[in-house]
Amino acid sequence: MTSALGLSPQQRMLVDRWLPSATVDKDHSWGLVATTVLELTHAGSRFIVKAGGDDDRHIGRELHAHLHWLHPWTSRGRAPELVHGSADAKLLVTRYLPGDLVLGSEHADEPATYRQAGELLASLHAQTAVTDDDYERRENEKSLGWLSEPHRIAPATVERLRADITAWPAPPATLVPTHGDWQPRNWLIHDDVVSVIDFGRAAMRPAYTDLGRLAVQDFRRDPRLEKAFLDGYGTDPREPSAWHRNRVRDGIGTAVWAHQAGDEPFEAQGHRMIAEALASRPG
Repeated sequence: MTSALGLSPQQRMLVDRWLPSATVDKDHSWGLVATTVLELTHAGSRFIVKAGGDDDRHIGRELHAHLHWLHPWTSRGRAPELVHGSADAKLLVTRYLPGDLVLGSEHADEPATYRQAGELLASLHAQTAVTDDDYERRENEKSLGWLSEPHRIAPATVERLRADITAWPAPPATLVPTHGDWQPRNWLIHDDVVSVIDFGRAAMRPAYTDLGRLAVQDFRRDPRLEKAFLDGYGTDPREPSAWHRNRVRDGIGTAVWAHQAGDEPFEAQGHRMIAEALASRPG
């Protein structure tokens, strides 16, 4: 285990202490971010180790989610159970959750999958809610900050985006526990049951933010998936004005982040998201 690539000396020491003589079966690391994801076997049981790099901010959020928000899922076997974790070492260990990724499978086109995903998300969002008077202002500043970083958004579009964002209202927002990257690449399917992984972007946000990726990808290609999802969720949390602002922010963040990461297909999606959001601005 101590020879596992991608782990710092402190992380290797902790894994060796927590799971002595474990063997590494598979590397599930994504590659675009400095997070190592390893599948291990220890004493006949399987585990997942997630380790962040020096600048990682995801492991802390994931640990917080496991400790405070995931019980509605883990109690039903619908999310991995935390076994060990260290925020200082940016390291966590969960029990292996059986299943295959929904993304790329035939289940990614089945309404039943999205109905289950809607039900799961509703149980996460329903746990608690707080009012944040400053959320909208912070998000506006974040989007303006993205526009000041290197990107390939057209100058005329940048000018329009800046003008729109600075004119937006900043009403109080209701925040709930959110997953932060709710889409089929973070859903598993096993015996036709959907479960959830990857909580590195979990945070308190408006409920509608968890529909952002689905709206520009899966709902866009098949309206039946949107209907099934909303049937499972129980309502539609997307108030038009707030949803428009979220669409613009998501487009900006996607286009700028993907450009800096060198992910050209994702960058192109970000540019499309911006164009579509600007074209459908509510009256």
